[in-house]
Amino acid sequence: MANATATVVIAVDNDAAAENQSPEERRQTERMIEALLFASGEPLSADDLAARLPDGADIAGHLRDLQQLYAMRGVTLVQVAGKWCFRTAGDLSFLLSRHAVEQKRLSRAAMETLAIIAYHQPVTRAEIEDIRGVATSKGTLDLLLETGWIRMRGRRRAPGRPVTYGTTEAFLTHFGLDGVGDLPGVDELKGAGLLDSRVPAGFSIPEPHAGDALTEDEDPLEEDVFRAELAETDEQPE
Repeated sequence: MANATATVVIAVDNDAAAENQSPEERRQTERMIEALLFASGEPLSADDLAARLPDGADIAGHLRDLQQLYAMRGVTLVQVAGKWCFRTAGDLSFLLSRHAVEQKRLSRAAMETLAIIAYHQPVTRAEIEDIRGVATSKGTLDLLLETGWIRMRGRRRAPGRPVTYGTTEAFLTHFGLDGVGDLPGVDELKGAGLLDSRVPAGFSIPEPHAGDALTEDEDPLEEDVFRAELAETDEQPE
């Protein structure tokens, strides 16, 4: 799941508001949006921006203009998890490598588990183990929960009512995705060398469930779910 950025076409545009603004007012509003995005320590949604700008501001149009303006610059305006932020252009990331904080790499088990959750969500621990073919330690799931990349979604309407897992907004932000639908497909995974080119005929990647809403076979988590999960003591780490 490599970082990826793409030009996003904004579907909503406030043409009426744009017509009511003078060129100078539009330039000033665009400067305000630019300043807010640069100053923010986290991505901002269109609603976040609208709350700090004059009423009737053409947020969609200004974001589109800024995205085009910065398309070939050292920083680009990107949309991740439905929100907007400035990021270093992908082809210039090497310039910051010596200043980057060295992070501990996830284990193979953690990476496999994260990938399964991303593509199969909502998914239970037993389903993860069935796909991997080996037991998954509670420590692996705990690590991914601590990173903030996965979360407990609900409980499957099945015997034992197992907890279901899914990815988070932090996962989308880290990997530069606007939604789980932007995860690489079979051809992209083959091109990146992450999938054997000789996959079986008919092999496909599942369509992950997007959004926070529970599916038809999920129930909400009880208030004591975290205590119940932490109480499990019969697990052995991989």
